[in-house]
Formats: sequence, structure tokens, C-alpha cells
Amino acid sequence: MGGMTSHERKPIPSIALTTDSSFITAWSNDTDFESIFSRQVQGIGNTGDVLIGISTSGNSENVHAAIKQAQYKGLSTILFTGKSGGKMNGISDITINVPSEDCLLYTSDAADDLLCVDLGGRR
Repeated sequence: MGGMTSHERKPIPSIALTTDSSFITAWSNDTDFESIFSRQVQGIGNTGDVLIGISTSGNSENVHAAIKQAQYKGLSTILFTGKSGGKMNGISDITINVPSEDCLLYTSDAADDLLCVDLGGRR
């Protein structure tokens, strides 16, 4: 969220936990895939940060573990789920449940944009 050159505001510190292919490959090969995001939250998450999780089924073990780790470290959590929310329904500070199986990613992209605008306006 630092590449918003059309806006005259400070960038918002952010990172996608899905983009470090070296870490993802090494960790999942040597450890497991379930802790792939929680390990990153453990290392870089700080009180006052916000973790946004996305799971269409609401049952993604790696997203669930990341939310639990974020809560342990004092981060705020927002979760986008589809269907009924699965086993993660209600575990985050804010759960946005889209009752669909196939349009969650499009919906969450739009909601992410709204969150970015809101967060940006508060800085």
C-alpha cells in the first residue's frame, strides 16, 4: 500500500504473507504448510498491526493459525470467509462472511480497497 502514487498521503506499512516464495518454499518443505503464515506473524507482527485473513471455506488451517498467533501478539484481526464461515466463523475481531463459494476473492478485493481508503484517511 505504499505504491499509491496518485494520492498525496503517507504510505501505509503493509506486507502480503503470500509473496515471499523463498520463505514459503523453505518453511513448507522443512516444517509444514499449516504454520506458514503464523510463523511470519510471530516474526513481524506487532501490537497495533492488523492481520487480514481470507478463507473461502473458513477452514484453512494456515489462516486459522495466523489469526490465533496475531491475537496472541495483540494484533487486530479481520477475516473474510465464504459459505457459513466454517470453523473460523467469529474467531476474529471482524468477520466479513460472504455467503458464496465462488465470488469471495472478488468481494474481498473490493472490501480491501474500502479498508485501504479508511485506514489511509486515519493516518
